Amino acid sequence: MEHLEQLEHLDRELVDELTAVARETVRDELREQTRAKRRTAVLYAASGAAALYAGAALVLALGLALASAVPGWTAALVAGVALGAVAYALRGTARSSAHGPTTGNADALAPPGRVIGAHAPAFPPGGLGLMYPPMPTGAPGVPDGGTGPVPSDDPEVWRRRAR
Repeated sequence: MEHLEQLEHLDRELVDELTAVARETVRDELREQTRAKRRTAVLYAASGAAALYAGAALVLALGLALASAVPGWTAALVAGVALGAVAYALRGTARSSAHGPTTGNADALAPPGRVIGAHAPAFPPGGLGLMYPPMPTGAPGVPDGGTGPVPSDDPEVWRRRAR
């Protein structure tokens, strides 16, 4: 019996020691990965800051070149408008790539009487193939699918309907 208790005690110590070693190994690995990611992030940030200052220097050079031909305030205005146009174009490009292909006319995307995005897709985006529960086509309690007259804001109308 005594030997069995000693073995159990040794087993517990061994498990505790292995757990501690595994925990330290995982911590060291995570620290190393974090250091590498942090270094990469710092390098990207430094690269972005350098690119920002390089762009500012180019705009300054453009402004100084224009200032030799026109007044200084006009050169600054032209440089500002040029930067605004570039920013607007980049924003438009970012929006179109984020939303996917679109047309200028929303009516061409949906048949008359339909609203884009009014119904859930048949399958979930994860691709698991599970169907969504059926979605009603109109407002609850409206038999014609929600295209009937708009309810009145008059409280008397609501009282009469409740009776």
